[in-house]
Amino acid sequence: MNDTIPTIPDLTDNALAARLQHAIDNKTKPLGALGKLETLALRIGTILGSEAPVLEAPQMLVCAGDHGLAARGVSAFPSDVTWQMVENFLAGGAAVSVLARQHGLALTVVDCGVRRDFQPRPGLVSRRIAAGTADASAGPAMTAEQCAQAIANGRDVVHVLPGNALLLGEMGIGNSSSAALLLSRLAGLDVGACTGAGTGLDAAGLARKRDVLREVLALHAAATGPLDALAAFGGFEVATLVGAVLQAAEERRVIVVDGFIAGAAVLVAQALQPHVTQRCVAAHSSAEPGHALLLKHLGLEPLLHLDLRLGEGSGGALAWPLLESACRILREMASFEAAGVSRKDA
Repeated sequence: MNDTIPTIPDLTDNALAARLQHAIDNKTKPLGALGKLETLALRIGTILGSEAPVLEAPQMLVCAGDHGLAARGVSAFPSDVTWQMVENFLAGGAAVSVLARQHGLALTVVDCGVRRDFQPRPGLVSRRIAAGTADASAGPAMTAEQCAQAIANGRDVVHVLPGNALLLGEMGIGNSSSAALLLSRLAGLDVGACTGAGTGLDAAGLARKRDVLREVLALHAAATGPLDALAAFGGFEVATLVGAVLQAAEERRVIVVDGFIAGAAVLVAQALQPHVTQRCVAAHSSAEPGHALLLKHLGLEPLLHLDLRLGEGSGGALAWPLLESACRILREMASFEAAGVSRKDA
């Protein structure tokens, strides 16, 4: 399976970082006055290796798949919602569809393993492994071969996409359970703290979900490595996103990470190749309790705090204008010398 994992080099470039910081500090403003936008500009410049970064042909990638574990009642919605939302994405009616149109993001939807056959159409890519994963409470969600294929699929999909920025999105009823299981196992956290209401479980439903996830963790106690855990807990869309993240990182694209499930894919990718997170920008911190824990583990600071819990890539799309603004500040904002503005100590 390791054949599908590229080597991601360290982006640390002290000379470039110094030039970027000097350029930012020399803009017509007090030091640090643009706050986190300055940190974002430094990060994007570092990722793209440029003192005048330009974000080109941004790609919103929404990976979809069904989960066998959903049969255990871990979601407030039935599994049919997965395929129904794929249709909604493609028809342009979902939140991520609207936001992608607003911000000029090319939207690609990948069928990674939905329990429904789709008619071919523009914007839909079929990389279907099977009709949903197996029930992780009865055995591994995926075989090792299926997991490797999904990762390879994600790499292949990204490889042919244009641009230098990838925004991560997903759809899969039950996938907040996979994310919670992955976070618990790979970060060594109690699964109760990692587990939230997902699409809207009530208190009894949340308690049942936590019980099921503890059962799943115990069943797969030996699945401690990132690939073993990914295969054990699923899903196909998460594994495909792991491949997408690895490919985007190898190509030195800016990776915009949406919510808890997209973050779980980055968590696996980081466990495989630690320098992946150097290419990542966390769009937001969601209302799902495990998300803040995940971002802390990854060392990523979210741009937005809007209590989102939708997924789809919606948070990434909402944060996108901030990335564009950060780049424009670097490229277009005048320096003190160019504008003839006196400095504080002049």
